[in-house]
Amino acid sequence: QVQLVESGGGSVQAGGSLRLSCAASRSPFSSDCMGWFRQAPGKEREGVAYISRSGATGYANSVKGRFTVSRDNDKNTLFLQMSSLKPEDTAMYYCAAGDYPCYVSKVDYPYRGQGTQVTVSS
Repeated sequence: QVQLVESGGGSVQAGGSLRLSCAASRSPFSSDCMGWFRQAPGKEREGVAYISRSGATGYANSVKGRFTVSRDNDKNTLFLQMSSLKPEDTAMYYCAAGDYPCYVSKVDYPYRGQGTQVTVSS
């Protein structure tokens, strides 16, 4: 069982940046896929980014070039660096872990955190 705890959310103006962190109770690299997905009120979950055990990454078209997913092996931590934020990025962001296959639109991970809120104002 993997426990995941997100942090780093908050309120920013459009064009600003935030860095989300996800601390895992054990090495995340025993999980084939680590990822971030988000959910805005009244909307379906949306895959944002993933990073595989091999280090391969993928991004939703809506965030490509603005968001970067990375990990710190020594600290068992997953990150999502978000830049040039837009109001449409406003959502609850969740960190998640699971088995292959890894793909951007994946949201049905067996393990996920409680989420951290990101609010972007115009």
